[in-house]
Amino acid sequence: MNVAWPYANGPRHIGHVAGFGVPSDVYARYERMKGNKVLMVSGTDEHGTPILVEAEKEGMSAQQLADRYNRVIAKDLCDLGLSYDLFTRTTTGNHEKVVQELFTRCLSNGYIYKGTQKVAISPSTGRTLPDRYIEGTCPICGAEGARGDQCDNCGNELDPDELINPVSKINGETPRFEETEHFFLDLPALADANLAWLKTREDWRTNVINFSLGLFREVRPRAITRDIDWGIPVPVEGWIDNPNKKLYVWFDAVIGYLSASIEWARRSGNPEAWREWWNDPQTPGYYFMGKDNITFHSQIWPSEIIAYNGRGSKGGSTGKLGPLNLPEQVVASEFMTMEGKKFSSSRGIVIYVKDILARYPVDAVRYYISIAGPESSDSDFTWSEFVRHNNEELAASWGNLVNRVANLINRNFGEIPVLDEDSMTTEDRALLEQTAAAFDVVGGLIERHHQKAALVEAMRVVGDINKYISAVEPWKIKDDQVRLGTVLHVAAQAVSDANHLLAPFLPHSAQKVWEALGGVGVFSPLPRLEEVEDLDKPGFRYPIITGDYELGRTLHPWASEPLETGAPVPKPSPIFAKIPPEAVEEELARFEEELSKRKEDERRRFEEAKARLHSAE
Repeated sequence: MNVAWPYANGPRHIGHVAGFGVPSDVYARYERMKGNKVLMVSGTDEHGTPILVEAEKEGMSAQQLADRYNRVIAKDLCDLGLSYDLFTRTTTGNHEKVVQELFTRCLSNGYIYKGTQKVAISPSTGRTLPDRYIEGTCPICGAEGARGDQCDNCGNELDPDELINPVSKINGETPRFEETEHFFLDLPALADANLAWLKTREDWRTNVINFSLGLFREVRPRAITRDIDWGIPVPVEGWIDNPNKKLYVWFDAVIGYLSASIEWARRSGNPEAWREWWNDPQTPGYYFMGKDNITFHSQIWPSEIIAYNGRGSKGGSTGKLGPLNLPEQVVASEFMTMEGKKFSSSRGIVIYVKDILARYPVDAVRYYISIAGPESSDSDFTWSEFVRHNNEELAASWGNLVNRVANLINRNFGEIPVLDEDSMTTEDRALLEQTAAAFDVVGGLIERHHQKAALVEAMRVVGDINKYISAVEPWKIKDDQVRLGTVLHVAAQAVSDANHLLAPFLPHSAQKVWEALGGVGVFSPLPRLEEVEDLDKPGFRYPIITGDYELGRTLHPWASEPLETGAPVPKPSPIFAKIPPEAVEEELARFEEELSKRKEDERRRFEEAKARLHSAE
């Protein structure tokens, strides 16, 4: 499982993790419970011009900025419970070696060639302007505010000189364009093989496959080097030592899935273990991201793989890492907005992961993303809906159910009571049959990447258990301990089944529910941060996310797991707490205050930049 790499120029917000984070973790946890071996990798994307620009603002080096936000992002994603086998970074020695291996083989196979391209130059400074810091009108869809590398509105990759009326985001000046030498990936020579593969992807989400096929209406070579001093050196004589020529960040970032798998194998003590995931054609690779990254995962990365494997129109031979598998599935979510506005860290339209987790339970955040996120259409994060979903569904429905059942068992028996089959009614049997059958329904929906529908179905089971409790009224059964024990055993078993169904979505609370019903040991393995030294750059240290997830694959299956009669049931504590309604107004006030502050800061910075420009003139 390959999860989009968050860019390390700042902390990540809730919109980011709604696209790549929680959906990938839900799927990974489900597959482990099904008994499948899962390798889930990602890391921070740390090259490219935005990091250079941000580092200059902060008065530090690009590496220092990447180090700072690598730690921030790794902690946030670990706190969110994302069960990476390895979350690493793109500034490792291992990643550089793997990227240069792919470049070299693609070059020798004839799919990379040298050419020239226009680059944007700042008239006031003479420096190359970053693609992402040039804005204008998209020449394809006509949208305003398209960047010099991509239009977020239509998703197409762009070059800065293609924009209509381009201007610098830094100071508002119009750049000049000059021809410089670069290496290009020959996408036209790879298009037939890429398109033939795409046409076999019949089970992809409609939005993903339609957009991907549309990319091939016009295919052009793409420059894969940049005039920049921050990135992976180009492994060609005359270029390798040039401090101002580096590989394009998107050429190297998508290779991170492979390099992270190799790093994981090396750290696991079996350096060749990654081949089981990348060279075995029977091992499917799933990719999770937001829709703005579809291009790079259905065209750019597959083209790199095809070129490396020597399977394009020019032929060629496979390198020492290959043959590499093409993606099985590209799972792209749509966009999430915030209170009706597009997320923008610079404009204050944002709620960072670290901030929301500091104020609210992690599973409340995961639940909201899963039930109201941008799975197949754009969605809007609102504080009122966040509070409503937590209070009505998690606290009042699910959490209250667990507490009612555990409390009744604790007060009347102190342990999981005996199930007397002779005293079971039609209603008892129907409930257990229903909860057991839900595994196929919910699992099937998750496998087809309909996670929202899967969660709705799991919560429907919760509702049915609540109805059962209300109908049988166990608190009124006072004179028949056998019947009371049977009712409470049935209720507890149904709650346990529901907990299994919800575990991929709510791993932190799933552990609490397991313990509330007398379970011992780990139910939902959680990730951890580890400080490690780079395998190829002595002295270079960084945090990784990893974990021991084998128990999630072998101990608690994706099926009804019989409760242990006699297991002690402690007095329960609330699983979920209601969020006070006034929190909505507090959050909205905080949001508006930050919005106003950022608007003023942005206006002031722009005016200062314009003043410097006029002074230079």
